[in-house]
Order: sequence, then C-alpha cells, then structure tokens
Amino acid sequence: MSAIVAIVGRPNVGKSTFFNRLIQRREAIVDAVSGVTRDRHYGKSDWNGKEFSLIDTGGYVVGSDDVFEKEIDKQVELAIDEADAIIFMVDVESGITGMDEDVAKLLRRVKKPIFLVVNKVDNAKRLEEAVEFYNLGLGDYYVLSSTSGSGSGELLDALVEVLPAHEKEETELPRFAVVGRPNAGKSSLINSLIGEDRYIVTDIAGTTRDSIDTKYNRFGFEFNLVDTAGIRRKAKVKEDLEFYSVMRSIRAIEHCDVCLLVLDATRGFDGQVENIFWLAQRNNKGIVILVNKWDLVDKDTHTVKSYTQKIKKAIEPFTDVPILFISVFTKQRIFKAIETAVEVYKNRSKKVVTRQLNDVLLPIIENNPPPAYKGKYVKIKFITQLPTNYPQFAFFCNLPQYVRDPYKRFLENKLRENFDFTGVPVSIFMRKK
Repeated sequence: MSAIVAIVGRPNVGKSTFFNRLIQRREAIVDAVSGVTRDRHYGKSDWNGKEFSLIDTGGYVVGSDDVFEKEIDKQVELAIDEADAIIFMVDVESGITGMDEDVAKLLRRVKKPIFLVVNKVDNAKRLEEAVEFYNLGLGDYYVLSSTSGSGSGELLDALVEVLPAHEKEETELPRFAVVGRPNAGKSSLINSLIGEDRYIVTDIAGTTRDSIDTKYNRFGFEFNLVDTAGIRRKAKVKEDLEFYSVMRSIRAIEHCDVCLLVLDATRGFDGQVENIFWLAQRNNKGIVILVNKWDLVDKDTHTVKSYTQKIKKAIEPFTDVPILFISVFTKQRIFKAIETAVEVYKNRSKKVVTRQLNDVLLPIIENNPPPAYKGKYVKIKFITQLPTNYPQFAFFCNLPQYVRDPYKRFLENKLRENFDFTGVPVSIFMRKK
C-alpha cells in the first residue's frame, strides 16, 4: 500500500500544474496504460523507487469566494487527517495572502511532515522574494517552478525520505472493500451479511487506520470484509463532500483485492461513483458493481437492461465487470454479491500456462495481425503472463512501438473471451523480441 501525499493551498498557486508534472513523470517510467484517466485529482507517482499516491485538493473547490474559503479549510483538514505528508504550496508572485495565513494556521498544529513549497520561482530576484514565506511560521521552505520543473528534485528527495515504508503482507487473507459514496448502503450491507451469518470468526481492528476488518467465511472461502463507512466520522465534514469520499476510498482501495462498489439505485451511476470506479481500475483491483435499493425503483421488463447499459457506457472501455441489482433492506441477492466477489478474486489471481496462452492466442493473431504502420508489419511471436499479483501479459514482437491501443484492446478482448478475467483490469505490454 503506498503512502498518501496531499497538495494543499489556495486556488491558482500552481497545485494542478505540479500535480500533472509528477503524474506524468510516473507514466513516463511505466508503460502507457490504455483507457483515459477520467479524474484529474488523484494519481500515482514515484521517486527513487518509492511509490506514493498524490491528491490535488484544488480541483474540488467550487462556488464563490466565500464558499471557496470554507471548502479549502475543509479540504485542508481532511488532507491533514488522511494523508501521510502534506505539500503546502504558495505563490511567490502574490506573496503571503490572508488565505495562505489561514492554511498555515491549520498546519502549524499538525504532527505530520509539512513541506512548504514556494512556486513560480524562476529567477534570482524571485529567489530573494521567497524569503518572506519564513513569516508563515512553518520553518524551511522549498522553491520550485512547477511549469519548468526546476527545484522539484530536492523537494521529492526530502518527501520520499519521510514517507512510511511500503507494507508487504504475504500471508494475509484476501480483502474485499465495500466502497461508494455516503448513504449508498455500505454499512447496512456489511451488517446484513454479518448479522445473517453464523460463520463469522472474529472482529479485528483494521490494518489501515480508518477501516474495520471483519473476518468472514462463506462458500468455503475465508476473507476479510473491509468497511469504509461510518468510521471516525468527522464532525466538521459534510457527509456529501466528494473529496471526503474519494480520500476515504483511496485507503481502502489501495489496501484490498476486490472492491464492492455500492451505489444507490435512485441516484444512479453519478460522477462521484465513477471517480471511485476509476480509482479501483487504476489500482488494478477486482471490481463488482452493486446497485443497491433496487426495491425502491419502479421497474418494467427493460429496466435492468437499460440501467446496465447506462453503467457500461460510463465505464468504457473496461466493461467486463459484474453488475448486480441488490437490496440490502430485503436481503435480495446480497450473498450472490459475495459469491461474485469470490469469483472475481479468483480471476484476479489466475495464472495461465504459457503454452496454453500461445496455443490459443497465436492462431487468432495470425488471422488478425496488427495493421501495418508506416509500411512496417508487426509479427507477434510469443506471449507470457508476468509474475505479478494481477493479470499482466507480455507480447513479444519485432516492432513493439508500432502496436496501437485499438489492437491492444483487441488482444485484451481475446484474453477475456478465452480465459475469463471478468471484473479484473488486464494490462498488456509489447516487448521487443
């Protein structure tokens, strides 16, 4: 599980530019992944081999100036609460503003690593002007220009030094996290499962500091059920604050194997639910979508079909995901939900024998080769599954750089048709042979 770093500060100081720079650095190291990043405020980065999750708080601020300030305060408080380290960004051009002082006041009481970063420092004069920020009472500061990237190396060196070490859990039970926006029925689902069931073994305090794990045994399969709802409720946070749900979900998602994404049927698959879906997809977790409160929806013969189509449209191109219509209140299909999660977990840990992969896929590739690019023909000679904890496949060929995303999606679809990876993101890499 990687550490969480939050970037805080008032609007227009350059938080998002800096955030984008760090996220791209990460993507330049790893192979490009198909599928669009749908949510600009959360990403993964790494520096000196240490991976961390990055949250840009600025993207969540909405409304007029006075609402701005309230929202910023809320976000800073949440970031302080949930993140392992905080980057507080200020702008050398405008000097210290009242809003900067408010944020600094919140941060001075905090026992976590705080990095005061003065942005837009791109010449010697501005370097001198940056000295003013000592007055915020947060000690030393770092100077950088998020547009050019100069100065970010020193900051990142210091940042990764203080982040907690990556936890490895080799023998842990599989973890199923129940995630979704507030009031979708997450706690009720867990209570129904536990209340109805005599197989429950023990309640153990969660390894993540804001989730409760329940050891659970069903279908001859033992796992931990992770409840992200209703834990350490914060008096100052409005329950419907999007930022709150996303921050809360990040910890649970990064630390689980399968996400049960619960949504309220009467509200639909809205932007916030979609954010949580892409969060799970980008972390390569198994996903089961549970449409709860189905008993409250007026239905005819086509309701399930049209509802399913709407969700699939929103999650393209990753549509091979189980969607179940449940009611926690009437107990409709709640055990089917767990059974499906177990199947998805097995799909995620599935290993396909190299010989079988090649026997099945090479003839398909021969009949449908990659389209020629710049007059060059790509020949795929060999396929193998990589030894990772979720499905990744390497396709060895003569010209990996000429294989485009649509063809990679074709290969992914053939893998899914032949080996069943329902509910699990699949990564495809082209390698030089």
